[in-house]
Amino acid sequence: MKTLRVELGDNSYPIIVGTDLLNRVGELLTPHTKSNKALIVSDAFVQGRYMPIVQQSLEDAGLDVCTIEVPTGEESKSLVQFSRVQDSLVDHQLDRGSMVVALGGGVIGDLAGFTAAVYMRGIPYVQIPTTLQAQVDASVGGKTAINHPKGKNLIGAFHQPKLVLIDVQTLETLPQRDIRAGLIEVIKMGVIRDEPLFEMVEENLDAILNVDSAILSQMIAAACINKAEIVAKDEKESGLRMVLNYGHTFGHALEAVTHYNRYRHGEAVSIGLNCAAQLATNLGMLSETDFQRQRTLLKRARLPITFPPDITPEAMCEAMYLDKKTLGGKLRLILPTRIGEVVIRDDIDDIDVLEAISQCF
Repeated sequence: MKTLRVELGDNSYPIIVGTDLLNRVGELLTPHTKSNKALIVSDAFVQGRYMPIVQQSLEDAGLDVCTIEVPTGEESKSLVQFSRVQDSLVDHQLDRGSMVVALGGGVIGDLAGFTAAVYMRGIPYVQIPTTLQAQVDASVGGKTAINHPKGKNLIGAFHQPKLVLIDVQTLETLPQRDIRAGLIEVIKMGVIRDEPLFEMVEENLDAILNVDSAILSQMIAAACINKAEIVAKDEKESGLRMVLNYGHTFGHALEAVTHYNRYRHGEAVSIGLNCAAQLATNLGMLSETDFQRQRTLLKRARLPITFPPDITPEAMCEAMYLDKKTLGGKLRLILPTRIGEVVIRDDIDDIDVLEAISQCF
């Protein structure tokens, strides 16, 4: 078991990475709650696998536990499911010291975290991510949100968890598609600031995809350290933290135009990474060698790198302008200059953006 820390003054919290941690949730969580009530939010996939273990552990620690299940998938990041979780908090009379437990992937973390952020103007919550994408990215940093039909994560709040508990063994039951999709956030982190992490994925890809717990623990901890350092320097995304959006402006637009039901988040971001790197290469910012290095790793991981034929570059560009990262009518794009370094640009002409998108079909 390894304990990291996100340093945010009064909002600081630990990230615990290890194996067989679900049986210890009660022991590890109780120091962070002031009430004996907790609501576990999970989805249909997680409910039958891990809910009984976590619920029993919390009850053994003396907590009064209630649960709610939402449908699996991005569609649950909606006002409808948000209202259902709020109703559950009210019905079970949780108070300001009660704890919301997000047990699942990034969708559950976002939904449960946003619900905790606004219930009684904010109550504590804990992240127990069970997917690779959530473990290396979504669970750390306090971003919570639900989607609007015209844009991803447009309704949300910053609300830091009290604890992030990462049990690597939950990945053993994860579909291979989700392992691959989650890996994109590690590749992204390698490109934006940590070339050795990128190399770790290149050199250990087979072991990672075979869910080797030792290499996964090492990789997840490295990704979380990077994320924690960025969040500690820029909690509310006013500057440095924007680099974490590498590939996401394209990816979020793709998710929106395909109605959130065709791609895993990581798959859409993979296409976004390829498109952003194509744009950077076109502009002379990124070498062809580094562009191909990233592209090769994405292909080795069997992640998509091209847009589907039934959408248009114009539709993509329009959706990008609805992204919350747009400021003053300008697209803010994160573009790589080499493996391990990116820059923030808001001066790229739409013609260049459309050209790069067109090259990724």
